[in-house]
Amino acid sequence: MVMDRFALEGRLGLVTGAASGLGKAAAEVLAEAGATVVLTDIDQAGLNAVADAITDAGGRAECVPLDVSDRPAIRTAIDDVVARHGRLDVVVASAGITAGPSYRTEAGRIEAIEDTAWDTVVAVNLSGVFATVQAASRHMKSQGDGRIVVVASVAGLKSDPMVGYAYAATKSALVNLVRQAAMELAPHGVLINAVAPGPFRTNIAGGRIRQPEIEAAFSALVPLGRIADPEEIKGLMLLLASPASSFMTGTTIPIDGGMAAR
Repeated sequence: MVMDRFALEGRLGLVTGAASGLGKAAAEVLAEAGATVVLTDIDQAGLNAVADAITDAGGRAECVPLDVSDRPAIRTAIDDVVARHGRLDVVVASAGITAGPSYRTEAGRIEAIEDTAWDTVVAVNLSGVFATVQAASRHMKSQGDGRIVVVASVAGLKSDPMVGYAYAATKSALVNLVRQAAMELAPHGVLINAVAPGPFRTNIAGGRIRQPEIEAAFSALVPLGRIADPEEIKGLMLLLASPASSFMTGTTIPIDGGMAAR
């Protein structure tokens, strides 16, 4: 039956940035589909809460505190997970941050951006995702199977007046990282794709998108006229993590209420 193509029983998944937002949603849907899920994040309390909720619902989850800006730590964590479980079937690289306002403010203009702010975003959003993909790929190539899902952004597909330069640049780079990796990994049976979310109600930038004026500004850019709830990304995440996406690799799929179509 077609629904069997979405089942993840007996599979092991790992999600970065799993303590909240889109990473939390990804971890939940992998567990709901039957996978054992390794949750990683710098937020230990948040990780524990997500893991408890998954296990209370009958799923299987474990926590690994991890700062994805520490590339050696990412590689060690993934190696340790494979050593414990014997395999790695799905990786969702969701950890990401934003730093600084958009160019519509004086502080966000290109001449005002400080090196430390730029470097911090690059370390998490690009280098951290690269190291996650790198470490996962090595094990998945040996298995001859695997799914990698990278969380990019609609801001990586087009200009976005609501985000800063570092965020837009790193998310755009992820789109091509996925394309490049797909060409190498395809002969090994490893599929890698990205999702490009528009505005979702998450904790990024301290959760400022929940402020009424910020939510209204984002909503005005979305043809559907609203921002999304993290629950709304679960279907796409499950598609890309499961056998249902067996002929998909190297693509970035917007989930943005129509923003990329403008």
